[in-house]
Parts: sequence; structure tokens; C-alpha cells
Amino acid sequence: MTIILTILFMGLMGCETGPVPEAEPETELHQEVIEITLATTTSTYDSGLLHEILPEFEEAHNIEVNIISVGTGQAIETGKRGDCDIILVHARDLEEQFVEDGYGTERFDVMYNDFVLVGPEGDPGNVYDSADINEALDNIVDHAAKEGFPFLSRGDDSGTHTKEMNLWEVAGYDQVTEEEWYDSMGQGMGDTLVACNEREGYVLADRGTFLSMEDKLPNLEIVFEEDDELTNPYGIIPVNPDEHTHVKYEEAQLIVEFFTSEETQQKISEYGIDEYGEPLFFPDA
Repeated sequence: MTIILTILFMGLMGCETGPVPEAEPETELHQEVIEITLATTTSTYDSGLLHEILPEFEEAHNIEVNIISVGTGQAIETGKRGDCDIILVHARDLEEQFVEDGYGTERFDVMYNDFVLVGPEGDPGNVYDSADINEALDNIVDHAAKEGFPFLSRGDDSGTHTKEMNLWEVAGYDQVTEEEWYDSMGQGMGDTLVACNEREGYVLADRGTFLSMEDKLPNLEIVFEEDDELTNPYGIIPVNPDEHTHVKYEEAQLIVEFFTSEETQQKISEYGIDEYGEPLFFPDA
């Protein structure tokens, strides 16, 4: 028994290779990843822009950005409830009200694109040659009433939906939602475009999402564009920590700095050119 114990002891001694090294101090790479939530409109998500540029931010700051992709109205409501740390949306009046009411700290310009009217290939409603957006909507109404082609609306309180309703009102169609040919989908931009393609109707869309999905929409084409009333600016706003003390305000500020930086603005200006022949967004910081 003594011999066995001696052999075991000698074996253990033989396994020693020197003192146990001290644990290395925790570096930034080993620190726990911080999660932050960005509520944004479906157009920034569906276009693929965020997937293109956010990984660089996440790697640089060891921050994981969780994205809530909804309509602008829902994104703003998410911010009001404190269920996100920052919002990136496109409805200027609603954004400014969000800040004025104390839910957001400050609005920062990020980028813009524009809205386009999309319709059936061949434009049976003769919208293409319209002098302005009001005449374009007049032609759609006449065509829809006579031929039965539908107009599809997102109907989701998004920035696009808000803009669409404003355009109808200015054109003199306050009761358009009551028309049989008007279909309020309650869906995001991508789903609404797919439905419009299947039904060969008309729809107001942001250019970025349409271009990013164009190969999946063989029955649709842009029938009206480049009107001053169709400009579509995007703003980014951190949620106010005085209103919701749990929000990650410092990290939200880092996202603002990232989006408005010269390097990211340059990437925004180039996004989409290789694949679509034109940028999907234009920098505006």
C-alpha cells in the first residue's frame, strides 16, 4: 500500500511543469456584449442597409444591436414606451413631436430617399405623364373607378402611410379610404408590394425598398417619381433617459455618432449602386 502511494505521489510530482500562470486580465474583447435596441421602419430593414453597415459598429464597440422593424408610427410608440433605446424613422412631423413631448432627446438627420408611385407594367392608368403628384393621383382615381384596378395602401401608421394620407388630402380626396378600390393592407412595405404585384394595382412606396425587391415584382414598374412632395428624409433619435431611466443612452449616442460619421455617410451614399445601378439612400447628416 505504501509503495502504491509513493508511486502515485511521484507521478503527481512528475506532472508538475511549474507554477500555475496567473489569469490574464479581462480585455475589451472578453467583456460581456452590451445589447441595445433600435426601433426602425421596415424600409431601412427591407432594403438591407442596416445589415450592411451595422456589423462594423457592433464589432468596434462590442455592442449587439437588436432591430425592431415596424412602421414609423409603431417605432415611435415603441420609443414612447421605453421598449427601445433609439429610433430611426421617416416622418418628420411625428419625429419632431416625439422630441417636443420629451420622449426623445434630439433628432439628427441621417439620410433621405424619395417616394415613388408604382403601378402595373404598361401603366394602364396613364399616370406616367402626370405634371405633378396631384394629377397622378387624379389619374389613379379615374382609372380605378372605371377599370377596377386597386390602390393598395400600407395602412399601418408607418411613415409611408402617413405620407400617402397627406398626399391624398392635399389632392382633395379626404374620404379615399371609403372607396371600394382602396385596400388598406395593414402590412409592411415588402408585403404590400408583393400583394400589389399579384393584384396589379398601384401603391406608394419608398424607392429603396422597391429597387431592392424589383426582381421579385415582375408586374410592377415606377409610374411617377421626382416630385418635390415625394422627398423622404430619415432621422435618428435617442430615447430620453429622463423619461425612461433604464434606456442605454450612452450606447444610443454612439449609434448616432456612427450614423452621422463621414465614413458611414459615405457608405450610405454608395449602398445599392453596384446591385441596382443607383444608391438607395442619400447621406444627409
